[in-house]
Amino acid sequence: MRHLLAAAAVLALATPLAAQESDGMTAQATQATDLSLERVFASPSLNGPSPRGAKLSPDGRYLTLLRNREDDKDRYDLWGFDRETGEWTMLVDSEKLSSGRELSEDEKMQRERARVGNLKGIISYQWNADSKGVLVPLDGDLYLAKLDGTVTQLTDTEESELNPKLSQEGGYVSFVRDRQLWVAPIGGDAHPITPKEGDLIRWGEAEFVAQEEMDRLTGYWWSPDDSRIAVQRTDESPVGVVTRAAIGATGTKTFDQRYPAAGTDNAIVELYVMDPDGQSRVKVDLGDNTDIYLARVDWAPDGTLYVQRENRDQSKLDLLRVDPKTGKSSVALSEHAAKDSWINLSNNYRFLDDGSLIWWSERDGFGHLYHIVFGRDGTPGETTELTSGDFVVTDLVGVDQQEGRVFFTANADDVLEMQVYSVPLTGGERKRLTELGYSNGAGMDGKGKTLLIGRSGQDQPPQSYLADASGNRLTWVEENALDADHPYAPYLASQVEPEFGTVQAEDGTELHWMMLKPEMEPGKRYPVFFSHYGGPGPQTVTHGWTGALAQAVVDKGYIWFQLDNRGSANRGVAFEQPIYHAMGGVEVRDQKKGAEYLKSLDFVDPDKIAIYGWSYGGYMTLKQLEADPGLYAAGISGAPVTKWELYDTHYTERYMGDPRKVPEAYEKASAIPDATDIADPLLLVHGLADDNVVFENSSALIATLQEGNVPFEMMLYPGYTHRVSGENISPHLWNTIFRFLESHGVTPPE
Repeated sequence: MRHLLAAAAVLALATPLAAQESDGMTAQATQATDLSLERVFASPSLNGPSPRGAKLSPDGRYLTLLRNREDDKDRYDLWGFDRETGEWTMLVDSEKLSSGRELSEDEKMQRERARVGNLKGIISYQWNADSKGVLVPLDGDLYLAKLDGTVTQLTDTEESELNPKLSQEGGYVSFVRDRQLWVAPIGGDAHPITPKEGDLIRWGEAEFVAQEEMDRLTGYWWSPDDSRIAVQRTDESPVGVVTRAAIGATGTKTFDQRYPAAGTDNAIVELYVMDPDGQSRVKVDLGDNTDIYLARVDWAPDGTLYVQRENRDQSKLDLLRVDPKTGKSSVALSEHAAKDSWINLSNNYRFLDDGSLIWWSERDGFGHLYHIVFGRDGTPGETTELTSGDFVVTDLVGVDQQEGRVFFTANADDVLEMQVYSVPLTGGERKRLTELGYSNGAGMDGKGKTLLIGRSGQDQPPQSYLADASGNRLTWVEENALDADHPYAPYLASQVEPEFGTVQAEDGTELHWMMLKPEMEPGKRYPVFFSHYGGPGPQTVTHGWTGALAQAVVDKGYIWFQLDNRGSANRGVAFEQPIYHAMGGVEVRDQKKGAEYLKSLDFVDPDKIAIYGWSYGGYMTLKQLEADPGLYAAGISGAPVTKWELYDTHYTERYMGDPRKVPEAYEKASAIPDATDIADPLLLVHGLADDNVVFENSSALIATLQEGNVPFEMMLYPGYTHRVSGENISPHLWNTIFRFLESHGVTPPE
């Protein structure tokens, strides 16, 4: 479920910009134009250009990014910006270079895990160390694009080249093919450097739960000097087989998928280090217990290998220091979860040239950064807390080792806004580098000299710019100005401003909400479209821009409402902890507080509050309808988990524990036992090829409701996975939702 939210990324809101229109704004933009659901999902995107994968070249001269086309918002090409000349150039045209070859099933599944299954063209790339070329995967093959415009095809096979990489010094290209790791010198032929061991042994690939839940999409790592490679070996034989039916429009395919459901055996993961030709292979000592998670693997600048090992309960994380010549390891440091809590894995750490470490930890109740200097015995010595306070550091952006400064994002000024900050490596006062009123993310070049900042605001769709280390903007990458030519211009005059506030949970905790209101007439009461996610991970209420869907709902005459319950991210350990072994409890009660607040407002029709959620949000819809019959007018449940035993080990056991040890927690969290208590109108939606929340979740619910003679409605999508989306399918889904609400009288006043 890394995250179940990905398929639910349909939340959209914005704010009025009529007062900020330029003198050249067209007459069309000054007239109120309602948004149709069809237009929300059509091209060009109403968000404006949506570049992704922005990177600075190793020498800092070039900026590259993937830019989507105006006539096809899901197709991306590779563009480059020369910072010296100020010129943009299309480096690779994905349509011209495309072979049209169908991707392998393995690559399709990897794209689903990475949440890019809907994208076309170029979805990833990597700079060569000499800053003269870029490795580009396209249609299962590999290309090397040079800045002079030449493109060389490196592979041409029917099989897909998975997880392609250039080595750190740029001397080799590597990839996974047919469960083996292949390596080729640049310009030479590729050869497998790991053995072929049948269908159940995979080399160089991250296992399912690493891809889906641990934010680790690769299974091999090059050393800094190209001399060694750390390679994962995965034995899937212990993992149970789930026969998954992918029901399509013209037939049904079945897949025997190795799926580690909660309470069952995981794959056995080992780590080896070898030369680029596969010789001198040694096994890394990960400990005697094989029932662990290989969370992270990194090479330090001095050539030491570090491995993060997490126990099955996810209550302890060890950082192992590994000798790459022998594979011997020792524990450098350990993190322990708070009582009745878990370890949140992070990518917010950095090994520095002097052997010290920037490390992210929640040891004081909030995610903060620490500078750790190791002693001669390899254990932590002097430790400096770089950040502290009742806020959360969400990303370690970069480190300028020369100037001794650390860059990061955090919500230190406002819990609803991420800002970019810097702090001295020796500790001290933090400095904010970005503007309040926006929610920001950032990247940085390897030397920590130039920031690449992406931001959005309530009145500004996503934009990006380059800045110096003090935060001063050097140049726009994508200004995305809301001028007369912007795709969103025709709808600015009808745009409404979101309102924010809080309600108190049962324990007094403040819960943040957001509301968008339609144009209302005095004395009339309006229906509410109450959108929720509810699960651990996402923070949905922010000051950022997230699209146009909410505006289309408001244009239909509905109030749009969201609330972040306890269990969601970016509020600290104590805010997340209440869901431990208790999913479907505290979140339901917190969302109820939102409903009760809505019912207290004189412009809300208390009998017309409809709830909607996808994935974990779909589960929440079911649990809310079961807990409080009559509180909500109707519920839409998209791709819900209904039995947590059907979901995977790493995600589910992190929060719920092992069902073999705490079966009562799973029984209470299930949406099945109380399903027949649902008395309000229910619309169930699911994709019939869902490989994440498998359709068995919904079929179990369907059978229970039918056996209990409980009426409900259903819309199923043949061939669609956990993402039921597309230029025509998305409007169909949302039109279905509103036809359902209209049929049950959840409609605006006359």
